[in-house]
Amino acid sequence: MTEKLLQYLWNYKVFKYFDFKDIEGNSVEIIHFGKWNKNAGPDFLDAKIKFNGLILAGNIELHVRSSDWIFHNHSRDPNYKNIILHAVYEHDLEINELTDRNIPALELKNFIDEGILWKYEKLLSHNQFIACENIFDNTKIPVNFHEENILKKLDEKSLELEEQLIVHKNNFEAVLFHSFAYSFGLKVNALIFRQIAESVDYSIINKIRLNPLQLEALFFGIAGWLNIPQDGQMKIWKREFEFIKAKFNIADLQFYPKFLRLRPPNFPTIRLSQLADLYSRHQNLFSKIIHAHHTDEWYSIFKSVKASEYWDYHFNFGTLSKAQPKILSRDFIDLLILNTVLPLKYAYHRYHREEITDEIMEFYEQISAEKNSVVTGWKNLGIPVNNALESQSLIYHHKNACEEKNCLTCSIGFKLLNEN
Repeated sequence: MTEKLLQYLWNYKVFKYFDFKDIEGNSVEIIHFGKWNKNAGPDFLDAKIKFNGLILAGNIELHVRSSDWIFHNHSRDPNYKNIILHAVYEHDLEINELTDRNIPALELKNFIDEGILWKYEKLLSHNQFIACENIFDNTKIPVNFHEENILKKLDEKSLELEEQLIVHKNNFEAVLFHSFAYSFGLKVNALIFRQIAESVDYSIINKIRLNPLQLEALFFGIAGWLNIPQDGQMKIWKREFEFIKAKFNIADLQFYPKFLRLRPPNFPTIRLSQLADLYSRHQNLFSKIIHAHHTDEWYSIFKSVKASEYWDYHFNFGTLSKAQPKILSRDFIDLLILNTVLPLKYAYHRYHREEITDEIMEFYEQISAEKNSVVTGWKNLGIPVNNALESQSLIYHHKNACEEKNCLTCSIGFKLLNEN
């Protein structure tokens, strides 16, 4: 038994029966179990009980053992002065100060089904894809499970975007640009690409975006790649970069993207060139994204994006490779839509207090499910994954619930623990 599990059982009233009696045999009627307090102080606030013919209102503290009251130093804490009940799994010590105040001690051990304890121990004792793998039942997936996960994820992302909006004075276009840079960088270079994007005021990007050569030169120069030109094209980029730096008084900052452990199509040279092409092709990119009503409109934006002609014959500077246009793959476009477009569209409408939940869910359903080890793991447990709504939900759930073994806050775990 853990205190966290005990709080969970109390909050959801998971007991075999409810004719509670304190350790002296006196009846304790729980009128209101209280509100679960996840912060400092008593575990349950604003509770109400009936004891010795009196109705008492106040807070309830839970412990695995009665003696934990002493070990946790509650005696000296004023937050515990309004305790009306001390509920414990096992009563191992009489707490004199509580007895003197006529506060009942309730031992819960006999009211809890041992099967729940067995299930909980089983959840925490295995190092598998998910803790409940051995007792998992795919029929226990709650109604609206995927929609709720997606909304949680979008709400969290919206808070991040709102913080960026404050920094950039409510300029949604600037925030979109920085978000795209982050996504084009993938895991290895995401933060570095964002630093490159944020190192230049977005107004400068807007001024030079009609000239893809200059936009590409700006990215490459800030990436520190043009210091020693290796061929004629690099000399042209270096000349343009020096001109832009002088014209707009750009600070002499450099960020160095990584190539290690990346497949050539994902080299930062290719991705930065594609980012430059995206912004030179679409002058009203933000508007197109916000006002789209079907994913086909977004696919039409990205399908023509490619790295510049130099990269048809290169993956890195100065080294020739087999001729191959560096276009965006369908999987990469899906990644851009899922990681940048949908979160920003949701945040934009939330910012303007416009309801868009149903439309957002439809967008997710129109996108193919991701293919990765996490999605495969869920499929192996018998869960169908038909679209990005389901795959994104399961990836989010695995990261935030399963990897952290937050089984007591998991809606699936709740059903597994409480149903036979």
